[in-house]
Amino acid sequence: MAALASTQIYPASFPPSSRRKPRTFNPIQCHGTPKEAMEISSNGHMKISTGFPEKGYLTRPGTSSPLLPPPPRPRRIILVRHGQSEGNVDESVYTRVADPKIDLTEKGKAEAEECGWRIREMIEGDGADDWKVYFYVSPYKRTLETLRHLGRAFERSRISGMREEPRIREQDFGNFQDREKMRADKALRLRYGRFFYRFPNGESAADVYDRITGFRETLKTDIDIGRFQPPGERSLNMNLIIVSHGLALRVFLMRWYKWTVEQFERLNNMGNGNTIVMEKGYGGRYSLLMHHNEQELREFGLTDEMLIDQEWQKTARIGEFNYDCPVVNSFFTHFEDEGCMT
Repeated sequence: MAALASTQIYPASFPPSSRRKPRTFNPIQCHGTPKEAMEISSNGHMKISTGFPEKGYLTRPGTSSPLLPPPPRPRRIILVRHGQSEGNVDESVYTRVADPKIDLTEKGKAEAEECGWRIREMIEGDGADDWKVYFYVSPYKRTLETLRHLGRAFERSRISGMREEPRIREQDFGNFQDREKMRADKALRLRYGRFFYRFPNGESAADVYDRITGFRETLKTDIDIGRFQPPGERSLNMNLIIVSHGLALRVFLMRWYKWTVEQFERLNNMGNGNTIVMEKGYGGRYSLLMHHNEQELREFGLTDEMLIDQEWQKTARIGEFNYDCPVVNSFFTHFEDEGCMT
């Protein structure tokens, strides 16, 4: 089988230098005592006498009655693959440098900064004045460097916060890697299956799926309680940005949209410094078709069935289930005998 091609998602030119204004940064203000911090619990709506404000935020103490309406969902979840790394250019780097410590190249740093300006241009296209961004980032050096350069497009007042998240790290391929053995292992992976093959002393994509599932639940909780919203704010124009790695981001999409193993194995890797955008649809769910066009998603590897589901996601409401799921119809072929397939 041929090597996977990189998919260029959301290409755009670098903004002119006139767009790049000097940024001023204010020190992050922290609260000196637990009492001071508790005063602004629950996005500043009211004081709650518990060390876990999110537990008192959604329901009244001792009841299941809502305390306040849920905070608005972020407008977008933007997935960013790190810029070009030294390992992308020379595989022998993995034999002498630990994977988490591999640097970006100079090209990778430029890709990251360009990506930041593309994201800012996209957000500013909404025409809203109160927009902000919140970052989740893998702890690997190349992703942290990507965020550092990407973040140059945003002044401090636009950054709601960030969190280093180990569960969105790169797939573990083992420790210091033997170059020839790694090539043999990758060839064996193609025979065994890209999702289930586990590298010696490392992980399979299925293992990554398990930890991404945990992260997805944390992310869902953060969204439900509005953890990234500044105190007292309930902006409709929050944008979450996840800076991670090619496979981890594909697995994240698989987990979020409940894609099958076969569908995952059809996906192509994102290009370095590129993005995939999950944008809130008309009913509150996130759809890739709100931002990307059909051709872009087909190049990424989405099938007809996956595109039909993304179209449904554009208008579906939170909590709804797609009873006309095309995967069900294609799996149970006996439906043809009942005249149920279209």
